[in-house]
Amino acid sequence: MALVASRCTGLLLPDLCASLAGLRRRSTPASSLSLRPRRGRRRLGSLSCVAPPDSAEPQTDEPAAKDDSTEDKAEASSASQDAGNPTFPNKDLSRRIALVSTIGAVGLFAYQRLDFGGVSLKDLAANATPYEEALSNGKPTVVEFYADWCEVCRELAPDVYKVEQQYKDRVNFVMLNVDNTKWEQELDEFGVEGIPHFAFLDKEGNEEGNVVGRLPKQYFLDNVVALASGEPTVPHARVVGQFSSAESRKVHQVADPRSHG
Repeated sequence: MALVASRCTGLLLPDLCASLAGLRRRSTPASSLSLRPRRGRRRLGSLSCVAPPDSAEPQTDEPAAKDDSTEDKAEASSASQDAGNPTFPNKDLSRRIALVSTIGAVGLFAYQRLDFGGVSLKDLAANATPYEEALSNGKPTVVEFYADWCEVCRELAPDVYKVEQQYKDRVNFVMLNVDNTKWEQELDEFGVEGIPHFAFLDKEGNEEGNVVGRLPKQYFLDNVVALASGEPTVPHARVVGQFSSAESRKVHQVADPRSHG
């Protein structure tokens, strides 16, 4: 390494020139110098610094190797940090998921409302045929005894509505609220103990059968079809499902003789 440094800096150049001059004096006589024609001197080429191959390569490759090793360490460190830290969802993604869920819930609610026409017990009662009119217009009749607090009544309202829309031109649909003291006589006459209570009457007002409580929609539909077709009997004359007790009406009584519901 010291020799290379001296060659690069030119410290040995004067000594080298002196050695060459002495060599010429010893080997060449003085007479020959005078007889021979003078030729141009050979000038020494300029020395250039050429580093040995083994010493140059480490100097150029070592920084690159260090850079590569540094990048590898950085990538390994980043990977270890990613593996150790929990991954949290993107805020924008969370907002989109929440928005889609909200839209889906609103859409489902709207579909149910549209499918049932926004039907409630009050809607059925408002569109029902008055009881006195139903007994005198010559059509068969379905009488429903219900209450606003009756969960089963509210649950069956959409099914009743659908059947009513199909057969309201041929069958009367009457709604009698058991909380209305006006219908005490009818409650006793039809033997209402649980609600909803559906009584199926022929054209003359005679009861052909009744269905009480939560039952498949088909039971109700079959009886309405039989009435609309003028059949003498209904296929489900006496069927009882889960119902709300009519005794609860005692704490919900209202006096409204003007209302048919």
